[in-house]
Amino acid sequence: MTLHCNHGWRTVATKLCCPLRLRVNFKGEVCMPDSKGTKGKADMMSRRKLLMNGGAVTAGAVLFGATGSLASEKAPSVRSKLPTTKWDGEFDVLVIGSGFAALSAAIEARRKGLDVMVVEKMRVLGGNSCINGGLFAVAGSELQKKEGVKDSIETMVNDMLKAGRGINHVEITKKIAEGSIDAYNFVIQCGAVFKPKLSWLGGHSVARTYLTHNASGSGIVRPLVDTARAEGVVLRTGCKMLDFIVDDDERIVGIRARDGYRFPNEESGQIRMFRARKGVVLATGGFSQDAKFRAAQDPRLAGKIDSTNQLGATGEAMRAAFRAGAVPVQMSLIQLGPWASPDEKGFGVASMFNIQSGFRYGVMVDRSSGTRFVNELADRKTRADAMLKKVDANGSPDYPIIIVDSKGAEACPTLDRCLKYKVVHGFDTIEQLANFYKVPAAKLSETISNYNKYVADKHDPEFGKPLSTATPIVKAPFYAVRGWPKVHHCMGGVEIDVKGHVLHSQNFKPINGLYAAGEVTGGPHGASRLGSCAITDCLVMGRIAGNSVAGNEPS
Repeated sequence: MTLHCNHGWRTVATKLCCPLRLRVNFKGEVCMPDSKGTKGKADMMSRRKLLMNGGAVTAGAVLFGATGSLASEKAPSVRSKLPTTKWDGEFDVLVIGSGFAALSAAIEARRKGLDVMVVEKMRVLGGNSCINGGLFAVAGSELQKKEGVKDSIETMVNDMLKAGRGINHVEITKKIAEGSIDAYNFVIQCGAVFKPKLSWLGGHSVARTYLTHNASGSGIVRPLVDTARAEGVVLRTGCKMLDFIVDDDERIVGIRARDGYRFPNEESGQIRMFRARKGVVLATGGFSQDAKFRAAQDPRLAGKIDSTNQLGATGEAMRAAFRAGAVPVQMSLIQLGPWASPDEKGFGVASMFNIQSGFRYGVMVDRSSGTRFVNELADRKTRADAMLKKVDANGSPDYPIIIVDSKGAEACPTLDRCLKYKVVHGFDTIEQLANFYKVPAAKLSETISNYNKYVADKHDPEFGKPLSTATPIVKAPFYAVRGWPKVHHCMGGVEIDVKGHVLHSQNFKPINGLYAAGEVTGGPHGASRLGSCAITDCLVMGRIAGNSVAGNEPS
């Protein structure tokens, strides 16, 4: 059986998207193309020399012999027969990525008695999940019953479909909502701790969102890492997956990786080949930090717009899956987070201020007029689109102002840091606040007065904001922050079925040996992901993918 790279013919891929194609002659030598792209006559080299780094395996590589088997100090020849191929490492399951989806998949597969290795390109574990806000939507939870909230799986699905503008892949959306309770119990069993009060986020018809004890996704990632490590999952950082290795039957049998990789040095590390006897789970997140790639999908999202994501969210592994035949789904649907601030980089501390306090208990006003212009608890796309329209005469952003009083600010777990870093400012009076941000004071006072009447009546005649848990803006100090959307989540990715199989673009059947979960997949969130459903998606589908790969026949 001949091994080959995932481009349809016997090749070795040297770069993403293979700008240089390498053909193999009958002697097993690589024929280098000439300057015109045709097959050269003299530039031959051993494929083994091309792929091998020579020298000993790093000390870090030796460590994974504890739960996998270290077969060789050198990478295999692409044409080698599987029974005699000397891989750099052999495992039952390889999981690419190390966030919520990856760790949950790895734990589930390991609990089936399999040898599992997590492959993470960055030097630390957790990826985007570590800087996630720690908000986790669960339908029909015990805390909802305690707080008198009536909810159901159907209600959560309907909320997700509404936010997604009805173009969600419904069968996956339902699977996520159905698995939310079990996913919550799973992370609790692993050691995650949540605050004892539910959050009500924009676009949700009821309060159903848990918040981690430290208001960060790390409150879930750390317990999952500890659990994975304690149960024998190999956790390998600084190892960038480059391509899938497939056999003649188009089955994914392993990966080619750059081991010892140091982001963003694309020449760092050594080329290694890792075998996956049962399969590979792709859980590498989105591509929000790849400005060129996201601009190719949506030209409006070029480098001028900041992203909330960690720097490694660049989507190379997802594109490798496309080269292996995966179906691309809804790639141009890229979500902006409306709660971010232009006065700090990335996700920052103001995001949690706006999510927990500003939008729920306060108002967002147009700076130039001092009036509200959108339902502060609408879904993310509605709010972000409305905010992006706020520009001055030169077309530059005229940042809206989000305002809340001290009572509403009590819900923000990051208020001290917001004030320390001078992203959020406090004021004794609304007039002081208006003067600081150059908002028409009289109009702003009128806007807040009208809003307080709406709160008393539990009805917002202007924008239909849910006010059942709202409080009036009356108690000093008053807090405010400038807001502006940032690229946050990619709804597009590879297509999967309800069991986490990645589907092939030629026949829409599962690619044998390839599974995926989390943001790297496309479809479940439609046009716009509903806030706090990312953790739910990752955990539910990650666990499903882990169980599915465990049930696959070994190669």
